[in-house]
Amino acid sequence: MVQTVSDFAVSAWSGSPEHDGLDAVIGAIADGAQQVQAQVQAAGLAGVLGATGEINVQGEMVQRLDTAGSDIFVDVLSNSGRVAAVGSEELEKPVIVGEEDQHNYVVLMDPLDGSSNIDVAVSIGSIFGIWRRNVGEPVTEASLLRPGNEQVAAAYVIYGSSTVLGTATRNSVQAFTLDTDGGEFGLTHPDIRIPDKCEYYSTNEGNFKGLDEATQRAVTVLRDSHSLRYVGSLVADFHRNLLKGGIFLYPGGRKSPEGKLRLMYEANPLGFVAEQAGGAASSGRQRIMDIQPERLHQRTPLILGNRNEVEQTVATIGGD
Repeated sequence: MVQTVSDFAVSAWSGSPEHDGLDAVIGAIADGAQQVQAQVQAAGLAGVLGATGEINVQGEMVQRLDTAGSDIFVDVLSNSGRVAAVGSEELEKPVIVGEEDQHNYVVLMDPLDGSSNIDVAVSIGSIFGIWRRNVGEPVTEASLLRPGNEQVAAAYVIYGSSTVLGTATRNSVQAFTLDTDGGEFGLTHPDIRIPDKCEYYSTNEGNFKGLDEATQRAVTVLRDSHSLRYVGSLVADFHRNLLKGGIFLYPGGRKSPEGKLRLMYEANPLGFVAEQAGGAASSGRQRIMDIQPERLHQRTPLILGNRNEVEQTVATIGGD
């Protein structure tokens, strides 16, 4: 019998002070993912295709499903009884839920990654970084500005040919696939490790001319020795590379030296997953999870995936 995500959470984290209540947080993410999956599956019929006409805090056009996904996950996480605050890429300010002792986690999320792909039926996803709250301290926006190396867990969901929930705690990465008939996520990819052989590189080659010379050299090295696979949805590219072996690059360019991806909502959570699976994550200058954040919506370049390839690429660029 396939182990469900709830059964796994109880067996893996029960009795662990570090993970006290984490099963409720992951359970809430699993619940929200099913709700989002249902909207994705019926997107056209549910009236959630297309843009709202609004611009979010990132300066991007808001898709209807962006708003629906953010609302769903804020709701389920707030109702989990364990989350003190939820920060979302779609919201300018975090949602402060509660400051009781049982509110012992903080979740920062990209509720719908790859939303530009929604209208053309390409895989999209959700990303979650999970920190332990410092119980006894007030929950404020400033208190959420903690480096990725303080995460205790992370999760992501991919909505594609199947719906997959990936979870990570220290030295443990598991992936669960949704049984849409039974309404449960079952363990299908236990104890994931990124393959030693790096088959693929994933980057937007259309941005090549906008890169500095060192980064162009790094991309050229990968181009000459790897197969290109690029969906344009971070979660989809990351999930493939996690299972098959690969490296993802969204470096800073001449016009955007700080990069495009969000440190707190995308880079830190997936960097945590990658490291627990034996991979690495870098900005091209330093380890992603060592960056001390200055603001919740901070951007960063990101190089993510197979450890050897990440280290070689960073060395070519000239980083640490």
